[in-house]
Amino acid sequence: MGSHGHGDPPPSPSPSPPPPPPPPTRTRRPVCAKCTKPVKLCLCSRFSSPPLHNSISITVLQHSHEVKHPLNSTRVAKLGFDNISVTHISDVNLHARLQIHPLNPQLSGSEPARLPTSTVTDGQKERPQIAKSRENPKPGKGFFNLNRGGDEGEGGNGIVTKEMNKYKVTCSPTSLTVTLERTAKPNLNWVPKTTIGKSLITNGFRVNKLHTKKMSNSTQIYQILEYDIIVPPNSVLLFPNEKSLALDSVDFQVKNLIVLDGTWAKAQRMYHENPWLKLLPHIKLDSVKESLYSEVRHEPKSGCLSTIESIVFALKKFGEDAERLDLILGVFESMILDQRRCKEEKFSDLSQP
Repeated sequence: MGSHGHGDPPPSPSPSPPPPPPPPTRTRRPVCAKCTKPVKLCLCSRFSSPPLHNSISITVLQHSHEVKHPLNSTRVAKLGFDNISVTHISDVNLHARLQIHPLNPQLSGSEPARLPTSTVTDGQKERPQIAKSRENPKPGKGFFNLNRGGDEGEGGNGIVTKEMNKYKVTCSPTSLTVTLERTAKPNLNWVPKTTIGKSLITNGFRVNKLHTKKMSNSTQIYQILEYDIIVPPNSVLLFPNEKSLALDSVDFQVKNLIVLDGTWAKAQRMYHENPWLKLLPHIKLDSVKESLYSEVRHEPKSGCLSTIESIVFALKKFGEDAERLDLILGVFESMILDQRRCKEEKFSDLSQP
């Protein structure tokens, strides 16, 4: 073993290895402001003609979980149709209060209550600005007793109230009010027999929903005006259940098609937590071919279609321009092909040695 003399300098320490390079920063892909897809997969240029001016208007009630889903098909509908509106809806997690007024009340002669709202652009239509209040509601104010098993009564002013464990329905001569708790399934089968129910169904109505929520990581309560929308006369709801008519059985004029955009479970919850939908005629699609979604997004059962497919098939039955509708559906198909190609490329990269 060697030794160093007194005059020799001490050995210099070995140089430290250089620090590892920082991980590459993930840059967000540029996104098209209109179709919300990555720029390289933009859908806007795939439309060979201006939006279809559909004579039957389209109202999409879109669950909040669908808004940013990469495969959501409502983005194609918003680009492809001129006469369309989209309203965002979330699950009720505490309470909600819905007020429904006829558009042309026959008894009172008054206009529906006007809310002090401004408007913001949502897609191609304007909708009321959401108004927030972060004040805690006073106990007992604006809420009802949810612990009662059931109650029904008629006031001296022709007001009929039915109250169950999770909801309360009040019919007055001029409006219908529904207050409900999370997961409630209000029964409105009796409402069409009332004077106000007949007026709502005949004249169309305006409905607003005040949503009471709890702030995340807090006990603080706040309220938002989730929506304030017009439901015109001759509106129908595309939703399959035991009272839905097949499209071929519809023997009345349809002027507005309402569609629920969400998974099947979310669509069912939207249906019950926005019970004014139950006042509308229901329609369903006949058995159709397999959805274009089938290879890239799980569907709960065969026969389930995307929102855009459902709209296109319904409007074809109602006599809209079939050729133009097929062009819109073609853009959706191209979006699905993009997703399939991305999946194949990702799988190919993972399988490389």
